[in-house]
Amino acid sequence: MQLGIFLNREGALAMAVEAERLGFGYALAPEGFRSDAVSVLGAVAAVTERIRLAPGVMQIPARTPVMAALTAATLNDLSGGRFALALGVSNPDVSQGWYGVPFDAPLARAREYVEVVRLALSGAPVRYEGEHFRLPPSGGGTPAHLHAAAVGTDLPVFLAGVRPGSLRLAGAVADGWIGVFCPPERLAESVATIAASRAAAGRDMAGFEVLPSIPIGVGEDVERAAEPLRPYFANFLGLGSKERSIYFALAVRMGFGAAAAEVHERCAAGDRAGAARAVPLEFMDQVSLIGDARRIAARMAEYAAAGVTTLGLTSLAFSVDGHLANIRVAAEAHRILPQPV
Repeated sequence: MQLGIFLNREGALAMAVEAERLGFGYALAPEGFRSDAVSVLGAVAAVTERIRLAPGVMQIPARTPVMAALTAATLNDLSGGRFALALGVSNPDVSQGWYGVPFDAPLARAREYVEVVRLALSGAPVRYEGEHFRLPPSGGGTPAHLHAAAVGTDLPVFLAGVRPGSLRLAGAVADGWIGVFCPPERLAESVATIAASRAAAGRDMAGFEVLPSIPIGVGEDVERAAEPLRPYFANFLGLGSKERSIYFALAVRMGFGAAAAEVHERCAAGDRAGAARAVPLEFMDQVSLIGDARRIAARMAEYAAAGVTTLGLTSLAFSVDGHLANIRVAAEAHRILPQPV
C-alpha cells in the first residue's frame, strides 16, 4: 500500500513537491467550492517529476465527456504520462444547482460518459448513440476526433462512488475506485462488491486501484488533533438536502443519524461553527487517521488489510506548514507499519 495526498489549493505546489520527496504515489486535486482540479494539476505537473497526478475528482456534470477526454490527454502529455482520470457524478444539488444538468439515472449516465471518454481517448472519431449522450446529435455534425499527443495511450480511468451501485459500476467499467467516509471494515465490504462486479465481467483485481480519501489530523492528543477536521465533516454532512445527500445517508448508516441531523440543521441556519462543534469525535475517528505516528500507523495497517492500494490522505490543517507536517508524520507512520501489511 502506497500513500497519496489530496491537495489543498493553498499550498498545493509545496505539498506536492514534499509528497514526491517522501515517496508518495499520487497527488490528487479535489474539485468543488474552493477550486477546480484541472488548474491545480497543471501547476503541479510543472513542479514535479515522478508522482502520479489525478483529480479527486473531476465532476461529470461539469464537462462534456469529449472535453474531459481532451483535458485528460493534455494533462497526461504535460506531466510526461503521469495522469489518471478520476470522475464522479457529484450529487443532485450540485449537478442541478451548479451546472443545470439533470441527475436522473446517474449511473447510466456515468457508464455512457466513461464509454465516450474512452472512445475519444482511443483517437477514433467519436460517434456514439446512447440514451444520455448522442454524438454527433441527431441531424448530423462533424464527430470529435482528438489529436492530442496522449491520445491512443491506455490512460487509467477511476470512478468515485459510495453506494453499492456505484461500486459495481466502478468494478465493471473503471480501472480504480475513489471512496470517502470509509472505516476499514466498510471499505473491505466495498472492495468485495467491486471484486464481485469485476469477476462477473471476467476480470480480477490485479492492477485495480483502491484509493479512499482519508482525512488526517496529527497530534499527541486525539481530540485536539481532530479539531481541524470538524469543518470538513460539517461541510459534507450539511451539503444540500438531507433526503438526497449520499454523505448524510452514509453517516446515518454508520449510526450517527441524530448527530448528522444536528450538523445539517446548523449548516442550514448558517451556524457553521456550531455545525463543526456538533460533529462527533467518534464518527471522525472511525473514518480518519487521527493522533501521533504510531496511532496512525496502526490505523494504516487496518486499511492495508482491507485491500487499499493507495491510501489517499486529505490533510486538514490551519496552515500550509500544518499540511506539510501532516504529510511528514504520515510518511513516518507508513515507514513503521506493522509487518506484514
